[in-house]
Amino acid sequence: MTKPVLPADLAETVSPATILVRGGATRSPYDETCEALFMTSGFVYDDAAAAEAAFAQDGSRYVYSRYRNPTVAMFEERLRRIEGAEACRATASGMSAVFAALLCRLRAGQKVVASRALFGSCHYIISELLPRWGIETVLVDGRDLGAWETALAGGAAAAFCESPSNPAMEIVDLAEVARLTHRAGGLLVVDNVFASPLLQKPLALGADVVVYSATKHIDGQGRSLGGAILASESFIKNDLGLFYRHTGPSLSPFNAWLLLKGLETLELRVERQCRTAAAIAQFLEARPKVGRVIYPGLPSHPQYELAQRQMTAGGTLVSFDVAGDKEGCFRFLNALRLVDISNNLGDSKSLVTHPATTTHSRLKPEERAALGIGDSLVRLSAGLEAERDLIADIGRALEQV
Repeated sequence: MTKPVLPADLAETVSPATILVRGGATRSPYDETCEALFMTSGFVYDDAAAAEAAFAQDGSRYVYSRYRNPTVAMFEERLRRIEGAEACRATASGMSAVFAALLCRLRAGQKVVASRALFGSCHYIISELLPRWGIETVLVDGRDLGAWETALAGGAAAAFCESPSNPAMEIVDLAEVARLTHRAGGLLVVDNVFASPLLQKPLALGADVVVYSATKHIDGQGRSLGGAILASESFIKNDLGLFYRHTGPSLSPFNAWLLLKGLETLELRVERQCRTAAAIAQFLEARPKVGRVIYPGLPSHPQYELAQRQMTAGGTLVSFDVAGDKEGCFRFLNALRLVDISNNLGDSKSLVTHPATTTHSRLKPEERAALGIGDSLVRLSAGLEAERDLIADIGRALEQV
């Protein structure tokens, strides 16, 4: 028999910091301090009747790691608690979470309304894959509530958005979009990866489903891929259940174990990274070789007041335009010595990318222009290095522009 690391009588009263360290964890009869890694594909039964019962019952018995696994279940329970969701299902990557959250519910002939400001792979699912299966998709300016209302008129099965968006940090009014989506008879699915579970609570704002790339802040150390879907028990069981079981987007037990370790330090990392990102954004606003600085925590952000209402901090990422053209932008990127060029984010190491030629390169030039993703835009993910060292490195690199 296993026993919980966080006593049941404390589970509902402790703070988020305690949940991130102890929530959802159980100890085997060996009484280990670190969560056990159950690196197994299957499980055995005392006899044939026990196997029959395991497949006939409610799923509480582990039968195959593609369905459920004890280590993965600990990660799901910890993340569920910190998100404030009824249920969670972990996936192999963030994109498998997005795909499964939408496709488990949608049917041919239905309509999906989505913000046009999406990560490149999310944009591909919405604009390319869903229409192949007879699902109507409508892209709107996510900042424009009137556009949402018009597109949702007549009904929709689902709405989908990122907030803040990747990479131009557009903010969607989640409470209002949730209200409009529910009026249209649909579910609102929110990609909350930029905000992390600590800075924004879409479910509390009215969203129905939250998805994550756990590869980002939750792991936060560049070690593993992972994703998660959080929603009501009904959605996870009745909508996602069979889809998940039979299509196989399950998370590796080893990756789940790494992600459990990532959650233990999530609050410490995100708090520090937010402070550093804010300092970098303020520094960049005063640089003559920098144009736009896009950071939800700056008063200059066009949706600053909305960001203040639905986020507890400005986030760990800063986007900005380097003065000049693509060539000048590349000179800046190549001159950085402490910040690595990479398309990942949320890592303990500071990372920078050029969205127009990497994460959003599949979009047409006119689509990138509409989203404010020009050849001079860079996206910087603040890490855990000393703030003054990062600012000095960015300042030196700007001298090359």
